[in-house]
Amino acid sequence: MSSRLFSRFGLRGVVITMRGLSNHHQSCCVNSLLQTFSATWELTDILDRWDSSGLTADISNVPLQLKKVLSALRSNAPHSAAHIDFLRCLDRHSIRLCVQHDADEVLLSILNLMQQQINDRALALEIQDLYKISVQTHVQCLECTSNQTQTSYMLSLPLHINEDHNSLESCMTSFFEHQELRGRNCCYCKQCESKTPTKQGVKLLSLPRILRVHLKRFRNRSGSTRKVDSKVTFPETFDFSELHKEAFSSDFTQDDCKYTLYTVVVHSGTASCGHYTAFVRHKDNKGWYYADDSHVEKASWEEVKKTYGGGYSYAELEPVKMTSYYSRCHSRDVC
Repeated sequence: MSSRLFSRFGLRGVVITMRGLSNHHQSCCVNSLLQTFSATWELTDILDRWDSSGLTADISNVPLQLKKVLSALRSNAPHSAAHIDFLRCLDRHSIRLCVQHDADEVLLSILNLMQQQINDRALALEIQDLYKISVQTHVQCLECTSNQTQTSYMLSLPLHINEDHNSLESCMTSFFEHQELRGRNCCYCKQCESKTPTKQGVKLLSLPRILRVHLKRFRNRSGSTRKVDSKVTFPETFDFSELHKEAFSSDFTQDDCKYTLYTVVVHSGTASCGHYTAFVRHKDNKGWYYADDSHVEKASWEEVKKTYGGGYSYAELEPVKMTSYYSRCHSRDVC
């Protein structure tokens, strides 16, 4: 199995390369996330600007160890990039080796640790802002009609999927639709001084440069977890403002809501046992590549689309669970 991709694509003689990452102690989850971080040039740019010279011996500093791995992934060495120090660093923060993890949870942990451990607060906030989705949550009592509004933020869009066919657009529309909460789901109303039926909704205040979309395929019921095997179609580029007009707050002022897909993290297998891989769109030649630990190979857009269908995947295990990363078009290329 090859440890890296090394091919020419005719870009004025420039060799486009992608390095793989060896699987150490079930590290496929972290490996796929590292390929995603490497493809997020906005993040690598911030880490390159971070002066970490005084922390070179800190084996517990996650952003420092991440910076080293991302630098290694960009080099042209003819073997897999070394990342065991990063894995051991995560292990010190309870992201254990030899344990299967959920990629979305691991990524959120890494982002939180970067906020805590980067000693330049301005740069730490820049990293947070890359993924930050600012929202307003509206809760209306259906008995007294009083309204409560709360401002908060998310680092991804967690989208519920149905048991039958889905599209990314329909999942997003469902996420922003108002929901009625009744019975045991009732909310406390200060004016009524009791729990009452309510109507709840979320509206966007701002969108980030990097939009993480998490398709929630896992279902928990009666103490067991299963995976939903249903098809989800999705675009390579889309304009968020055209998806659901009611999703935006009256305070939303951004003009540019166009995004292009550049990374897909894939979980193949079942809820209890599986394997993570990643599809990455190269920032230079715009081609798609498939990273399966140390093995990296060229892929096509048609192959990327099939991963959402619960059918074919490179590992030939199904169903698949996806976390997709869209970037603003103007920050990478013109759509």
